Amino acid sequence: MSNNDKKTDGITWISPQSLIQCRLDAAKLPLNKGKIHARQGGAYLSSFKGRGMEFDESRIYLPGDDIRSMDWKVTARTGEAHTKVFREERERPVLLWLDLNPSMFFATRGAFKSVVATKAAALLAWSTTANNDRLGALVFSGNTHLEIRPKRGKSGALDFIRRTCNHPAWKHKHATPQVRDMALSLSRLRKVAKPGSLLFLLSDFREIDEQAKSHLINISKHNDIVMVNIYDPIETMLPSSGSYRVSDGINETPLHVNNKNLRKTYHQRFLQRQEELRKLCQQQRMHLMSISTQDDVLQSLQQGLGIHVSKNTQFRSAL
Repeated sequence: MSNNDKKTDGITWISPQSLIQCRLDAAKLPLNKGKIHARQGGAYLSSFKGRGMEFDESRIYLPGDDIRSMDWKVTARTGEAHTKVFREERERPVLLWLDLNPSMFFATRGAFKSVVATKAAALLAWSTTANNDRLGALVFSGNTHLEIRPKRGKSGALDFIRRTCNHPAWKHKHATPQVRDMALSLSRLRKVAKPGSLLFLLSDFREIDEQAKSHLINISKHNDIVMVNIYDPIETMLPSSGSYRVSDGINETPLHVNNKNLRKTYHQRFLQRQEELRKLCQQQRMHLMSISTQDDVLQSLQQGLGIHVSKNTQFRSAL
């Protein structure tokens, strides 16, 4: 596969030019409204927390002040009760957590999961830029982690696009199969996610262990998390008949799908993984949406975030 093959641009790989073009659709995906709703655990709609709060000053404690905001250091130094005063941050960091592991370079219909995830990330990046919020990212594959520090403006989106398109994962030249370390990647995200941030996690979320879940739970306590689950239709159900050759990029093996019990077990395993992800999101108040490799990415993001088109073509957040 050559990244110079324009016929496969947007299918098995995606060019910087295609991602820059996503800027034209940024207005159709507003992230600037505090009442934007996203599906939480796939069950119901809930609002984002909004921008974080930053420390402003300490002042004398007054009756009715929240005891949890007491400034104990100033209180001890002055001998008089003081409380911390916070103000809403003028900007909200948006972080993109993008999975480019080998399982993401797969599709039977539409485009590779990696392409769908990257295009969704680019749309979110341009929307962040349009809202004048700082954009950061963590792009990972195996043990390779690319950390992009939050930056405001058009340059932030362009830097994300350039560095993501140049990520070595797109070259598929691994001598040995890459081992996905979700826990390590989420621990890195946990360190860089500033409280009050809006986090978009784009992945097929395979192999999430208990350590990875623990990091997710801790991150969700102080941030808004949107889980964007990318999947291919064949992952939900095997074909009813036939023999196929499957590969991890290095080894190949035949797969015979004529066995009814095999197809049933395969489908149930997919449903089980989805249910575990749904429950995790619902319990921890994280938002969940799913995008198929054959779906329209922009429309899927709008639907998942509860953004609707009114009759006069203006975009508004769901009530």
